[in-house]
Amino acid sequence: MRAQISQKIAVGVVFVAAMFMSIMDVTIVNVALPTIGHDFGVGATEVDAVSIAFLVSLAVFIPASGWLGDRFGGKRVLLAAIVVFTAASALCGMAHSLEELVAFRVLQGVGGGMLAPVGMAMLYRIFPPEERIRASAILTVPTTFAPALGPVLGGFLTDEFSWRWVFYVNVPIGIFALAFGALFLDHSTQSHPGRFDVTGFVLSGLGLGALMYGLSEGPDHGWVSLGVLASIALGAVLLAGMVAVELRTAHPIVDLRLLADRLFRSANGVMVLSSIAFLGTLFVIALYYQDARALTPLQSGLSTAPEAIGVMVGAQLASRVIYPRLGPRRHVSFGLVGTATSIAALALLSSGSSLWWARLLMFTLGLSMAQVFVPTQAAAFAAISPAATGRASTMYNAVRQLGGAVGVALLTTVIIGVGAATANGPSAANLTAYRIAFLVAAGIALATLFCSLTIRDADAAATIPAGKARERSDAEPELASVLT
Repeated sequence: MRAQISQKIAVGVVFVAAMFMSIMDVTIVNVALPTIGHDFGVGATEVDAVSIAFLVSLAVFIPASGWLGDRFGGKRVLLAAIVVFTAASALCGMAHSLEELVAFRVLQGVGGGMLAPVGMAMLYRIFPPEERIRASAILTVPTTFAPALGPVLGGFLTDEFSWRWVFYVNVPIGIFALAFGALFLDHSTQSHPGRFDVTGFVLSGLGLGALMYGLSEGPDHGWVSLGVLASIALGAVLLAGMVAVELRTAHPIVDLRLLADRLFRSANGVMVLSSIAFLGTLFVIALYYQDARALTPLQSGLSTAPEAIGVMVGAQLASRVIYPRLGPRRHVSFGLVGTATSIAALALLSSGSSLWWARLLMFTLGLSMAQVFVPTQAAAFAAISPAATGRASTMYNAVRQLGGAVGVALLTTVIIGVGAATANGPSAANLTAYRIAFLVAAGIALATLFCSLTIRDADAAATIPAGKARERSDAEPELASVLT
């Protein structure tokens, strides 16, 4: 007989494990790319396909995830996605050529594209609005901790073992998530998911894929190169067609009508812009550590890790103290000011600055970003019905992925445009390039205030606990003890 366990715990554990595995995969693989290229005898331009194939595949399959979860049940689709991602990770580790590795990365993206939207939809159907701030505080951690841990773990595994272990490391996590989910997740489906929107899937998937490809290739090949321009133009045309089609479709795969909800629209604006600033900054700080300070990938990752500690501390502070008192509008705005300040302070770093100063700023960045991600995620779905949660989660996660890609592409372009090296030679880093990149990211974080200030606390009233005296459900501390 199957053991009984709270569905809040079951969904939370599987969601955290799956998200951690999927998000960490991006940064952990980036560290190993030079070694992979050396082993396969290919240059940096060619080996970039390992990362680009995953990002494009991810973008193509995210739009289908919401409908699949509603039609076949969140448990089935989530576990199937974990199986695909885990198996593909093992195949990547066993690849004998770059072509094989790229093919298996595409397969990884198929599974990864379904993990976050389906898991998040299950999460928000299980937790009532008044409990979502506590759930968000716990479950936001993997989305911000994993990018920081990836370089540390990737550098260690590549240096001490082999680049193949940056893929093998996903296997035990995937097996655990699969076994736990198979035992404890309940099966459920939405009663009327409607027909599969084939036209919407093709237009949105290919449009997002083409756009992500263009954004990924732009910094390396130049924004005026024919291939990059064609890819971005094709993506824009396909997405414009998708908008026109989806607004006339009874059961759209990308439900743009959800943006009529003011709170959901504002939350998506905050998510895309803050992701540009935050994930772009994580990319630039890694370049600063390795190029300007000559740190190894492992040392760079360890100096980025304080960001993850800041997130974990900040997430608990956000849920227990700040959100119940300020509500989402002031809370998110407060977090954005802290984020912009932390990123702008990174622009003061020099080649001789104490690394402890940089680590302190990374900690404050994580602390501040927790005040953005936690309240935004808690409030975003306040007015979304359970039936529409799958489609809303699909859009929310697509926006987050797009924001990360834009952030890396934009700040990389800034660094290349200014010049990453000085006239003294290629080994002499041009700190001005990094400083301007940090200031651009800080400016984007500040600009996000235009979105956060459109949030009305009254729209998210159901998610705001009534203070410390509010009686908490038994599942909240129980979930916290399991996941933290």
